[in-house]
Amino acid sequence: MLRLEQAARHYGVVAALAPIDLELEPGHTLVVIGPSGCGKTTLLGLMNGLVQPDRGRVLFDGVPLSPATIKAARQRMGYVIQDGGLFPHLTAGGNVALLARVLGWPRNRIDSRLRELARLTHFPEDGLDRYPLELSGGQCQRVGLMRALMLDPDILLLDEPLGALDPLVRFDLQNELRDIFRSLGKTVVLVTHDMSEAAFFADSIILLRDGSVVQRGSTADLMERPADPFVTRFINAQRARWHDGTAP
Repeated sequence: MLRLEQAARHYGVVAALAPIDLELEPGHTLVVIGPSGCGKTTLLGLMNGLVQPDRGRVLFDGVPLSPATIKAARQRMGYVIQDGGLFPHLTAGGNVALLARVLGWPRNRIDSRLRELARLTHFPEDGLDRYPLELSGGQCQRVGLMRALMLDPDILLLDEPLGALDPLVRFDLQNELRDIFRSLGKTVVLVTHDMSEAAFFADSIILLRDGSVVQRGSTADLMERPADPFVTRFINAQRARWHDGTAP
């Protein structure tokens, strides 16, 4: 469905992402993890065409992403950005339904889909008429997820969707998100810097450092069969943060 072939991105002489080969399995949740500045968001940007590779190519459903194909491809991708990225002048329902309205969906189809998504994400239907400033952080993230799901996309791309939430809300949303992924059978790519969150969601994990893939595999592979000393250091640093209470 989505394949990267030696796709890379540089900014000047700096390699934001070294050449990478990657193929997403349908119905599979891939988690991309690593420290800040390692290339996680760049990799996600290559997948949805927001970032153009300066080497290699990205293919969606066998077709290379290009200015001629990206519009149709994006309508089959759901994208959840950090902090929700909601338009403050639109209601929650207006944010969710924006692209459907642009595509000319009839009002009854939009309203039916909004109600369906509100039930799926445990969002109160009366909240659809509220503006983002009138919603909690967790509710805003649910709106962002509903917006990504509105067109029933083939792939969901999520860029640290829970990073700014307090621990209790984050815990609840983690469980709800995993249930949604499983019930819908979507192909998912989730970016995080939190190893415990990666282990919770992932069918497989890619660990990045300085734009390069250090290791890919299951949670057990990274913890029990590290490919590089950095893998062990990264996991141990995560454990230390939980032990001293500095983790989110």
